[in-house]
Formats: sequence, C-alpha cells, structure tokens
Amino acid sequence: MFGRSPLSRSGSFRPENLGQNALAMIGNLCFTLFVVGVLVFTIIAATYEPEDPLFHPSTQISKFLTSTSNATFKSDDTVIRTGEDFMAMNQTEVASFINITDVANLITDNGEIGVAPITCELDSPIDCTDPEVFHLLMRKAIEHFKDTHFYRFGKAVRGDNDSSCDMAWRFRPKEGKTAAFYKDYRRFLIARSENCTLSVMSIGDYHSGVNARKKKKKQPGFEKTPAKDNLSLQVVGETVNDALPVVESEKSFSRGKYLIYTGGGDRCKSMNHYMWSYLCALGEAQYLNRTLVMDLTICLNSMYSSSNQDEEGKDFRFYFDFEHLKEAASVLDQDQFWSDWNKWHEKNGLKLHLVEDIRITPMKLSEVKDSLILRKFGSVEPDNYWYRVCEGETESVVQRPWHLLWKSRRLMDIVSAISSKLDWDYDAVHIERGEKARNKELWPNLDADTSPNALISTLADKIEDGRNVYIATNEPDTSFFDPLKDKYSTHFLDEFKDLWDENSEWYSETTKLNKGAPVEFDGYMRVSVDTEVFLRGKKQIETFNDLTNDCKDGINTCNAAAS
Repeated sequence: MFGRSPLSRSGSFRPENLGQNALAMIGNLCFTLFVVGVLVFTIIAATYEPEDPLFHPSTQISKFLTSTSNATFKSDDTVIRTGEDFMAMNQTEVASFINITDVANLITDNGEIGVAPITCELDSPIDCTDPEVFHLLMRKAIEHFKDTHFYRFGKAVRGDNDSSCDMAWRFRPKEGKTAAFYKDYRRFLIARSENCTLSVMSIGDYHSGVNARKKKKKQPGFEKTPAKDNLSLQVVGETVNDALPVVESEKSFSRGKYLIYTGGGDRCKSMNHYMWSYLCALGEAQYLNRTLVMDLTICLNSMYSSSNQDEEGKDFRFYFDFEHLKEAASVLDQDQFWSDWNKWHEKNGLKLHLVEDIRITPMKLSEVKDSLILRKFGSVEPDNYWYRVCEGETESVVQRPWHLLWKSRRLMDIVSAISSKLDWDYDAVHIERGEKARNKELWPNLDADTSPNALISTLADKIEDGRNVYIATNEPDTSFFDPLKDKYSTHFLDEFKDLWDENSEWYSETTKLNKGAPVEFDGYMRVSVDTEVFLRGKKQIETFNDLTNDCKDGINTCNAAAS
C-alpha cells in the first residue's frame, strides 16, 4: 500500500489510457496553433499596406502599364506608357481615307479640270488657290507616298516663290499600329509646260511647307468623310498651344474649388514614380470635382541627365501634352493660383482646409465646402509619397485618369519626322547591351548574342536584305554595328539630331517655353523618342525573346517576368 506510486491513483495515467491522452494533447496543441495563426493573420491583414503596384512587378500592373511579354521595350520602366498607348482606333475613321479615285471623282463632279485655258502666260506665277493646282497636288501626294493613308487635305497656299505651293494633310501610315493621326505640310515645286499643263517637279522634306502649317479655321479643304474634331485622338504635327490657363475673373476664381498637393518625397524620383503620384492627385481632384493646382516644374532624375545628377527646373510641357490635359481636365499652374489667391482670398472670405494625414481619404473630403483643400505631405519616406493617398479603400473609388496624360506632341513630332524620313517603311531592332552585356553572371549570353556576327545570323530569318533598319540601342559606339551595313540600311537616333539641334523647330519652341534659356535634349527625351520610333517599325525585333535566350531581369527570372 505504502509502496504504490501516487500516479497510479489516477486512472487517466493507466497504460491503457495513454493513447487517448496523447491524442487529446495533440488535438489541444493543434487547436492552440490554429487560434494563434488566425490571430496573427488577422493582425497582418489589418495592418499590412501592400507595395504600390507600379513599383512591384505584379501581373496586374504589367497588363495595364506594359505588355505581359518579356520584351524589353514593352516592359522597360525608363519610359512611361501614357493614355494614347491604350487607345484603340475607330475602324470607321481608319477606313475612310482618301483614294486617288476620290480626287478624280471630285474633279469630274466639279468640272474644274480638263478645260484648257484660252490664253496662257508661261512666266506667270502659279496660282496655288486654283482648284486645278489643289487637285494636282492631292493626286501627286497620294501617288508619291504609297505607304500612307490620307484623311484630310488643307487648301494649298503660296510657297517661298512664284513656282511653289505649300499644302498640309492629315494622315496615318498604312500599317500604323498607334491610335493617332499625323499632320505633315510640304512644299511642292510646280512647272508649267508650253501647252500650259502643270506638273509637280519635286516634293520637299517633312514639314517643309511651313506656310501651310498653321490651322486656319473655317478654311475649306478636302476630306472624304468630314468628322468633328475631338479630344479622343492625338494629332501629331498640329501647332501646339500649351500656354498656361488663367482664371477669367475674380468672381470666377472665388466660385472655384481647388486641390493642391505640397511637399512629399516624390521629387526627383523616376518619371514612372512621378506620374503615378501625379495621376493620383489628378484622380482625387476629379473625384472631388475640384481644379488641380499643379507645379509645372519637374525635377529630372539623375538616370536621365547628362550630368548624372538630379536636375531641377524642367517643365512638364517638355515631356507631356499639356494642351490636351488643360482641355480635357481642370488644372491651374500653382504660381498663377497663389498670385490670385493672395489677391482675393481675404477679400472674398475664401477658406483653406489643411490635410496632413494620408489616412484621410478623398471620400472623407467630399463634403468639405472650403475653397481650397491643401494636402501637405511630410518628410518621412515612403509614407510621404503622394500615391499613398490612392491606396487601400481609395483604390477602388478614385481612378487614375490615364486617358488625360499623353506624350509631348513636340517629341512625337520628332518621332513622326524620323519615321517620315524613312518613308514609314522600316523594320526596327532593339539591342540592349551596356552594363547587362558586361555582367556575365546575370546575362551570360547577351554579349555574344548581340555581337555583329550573331546579329547578322539571327536577323537573316527575320528581316529581308536591303531593308531600312532602325536600331534602338544603349550601345554608345554605333560603329559597333557597322558589319550590318552590308545587308541593311541601318539608322540610329543621332542620325536625326538636326531635329532637336539649335536650328530646329523643337529647339525654338522649347526655348520659348523655358523663358529664353536653351533646353537640353535629355536622356528621358532620347529614350522616349527612340522607343516610339522603334514601336512604329513594320517589324519589331526585341533584345530579349528575339535575339537572346537570356532573361531581361537576369538569370532564372524569365518565368517570373512572364507570370
């Protein structure tokens, strides 16, 4: 009795009960772990703020801002894709181009051509307003530019002498992939034969017909299916009017409602970062039905500058189509706004509502009646990024208005000029080398696969001999590709530097925007133009996928990039 173990007094520790006890203990442990797991998950779900998708390689943002392809230019984060990149062409508009038969029918219907004049002075000036001359120029343009569809011809005007006429037209390349129209204006040299027959001796280069450049309202021309101009498609080549908007009067200013963002850590970040945040601000302004007061100065990130330093003082209008923005949305320049505010806010009792917490959502501000909502951001990154306002529950309510943001028409005009110099009939190859070609650990084959001999071999099955080939590359020494000249007519961006040098239209207009100071054709502009010319090639050969089996982001990342 005294030798019996105390444990034996409890029936639960009898040998026949040990299995049941073990199962019960395991069950209790599992239940405890389950409860702890649910608790941890709940805490994470309540406090976790995901990274902004623009800066994380997620499939969702890849599908929106880029293609799901691993193609370099389609997923390169150095150049942002803008609203016009996502537009689809109206097939009815595309199909209604002017044929040579339409001009012939116009002549027959009007009975203006085919009757020889009774008298003719061979030395008399060419009358560019004569319908005969107008029809002659239209026919010649359609016959000469075989890879072009014409949609509108403007009336011809006198050129620089008595035997030349300038004429403008709206067009698209026959195999154009982008949702845009283009405008060109050229100078025609016209001769009169002894029997008074007129003929076109030559057609000038792109944008040579400067006297036909300006759009004259209510001046008749010819288009097959007249349509009302709208803001849905960019027309590259039209005169740009990106003067700053102004408030009409004190009364109009006082009735307005405004939103302004100040401070924050977005300054001098990449262009992608800047626009992701800017479009958040614009989206909130539209949601609140307020005018966005914006700073038109941009700090250019060092990755785009020749000095390799961040550069302040760049103008928004150098990079984006401000004319389209101000016509399609309500925006004001902040310098002009503060000047008006300081003059009138006390007199008219205008109030300011200050917001310093990004957790105050646009939905909470929808009932604010004050004239100005000022969002002030702090100094601690990343919580001071503007785009944080559009995260969380706001993401499903406030939409970024991508359709309002288009690329600069001045830059796009350079793209159009390069494409026109190549008659819109060229193939394009992107060849990425640089640091990636030197890094054999992450890109073991890139250097060899993009060597001249390898390119000649790879391109043989992709591009016909003798073709115009535009090469978009980060290789600084383009003579590296000289062996390709034996098979192709190769072209590079710097071949067209006259389009932005000190004698160019781009240089003149940007200098005026910059208050008389010359504007550098910086790295972002170069990559933007290079990319857009590449995308207009009839064939587009990418570095990754087409020229090498290496992955764009380094070894073993291809599947992640495609997912």
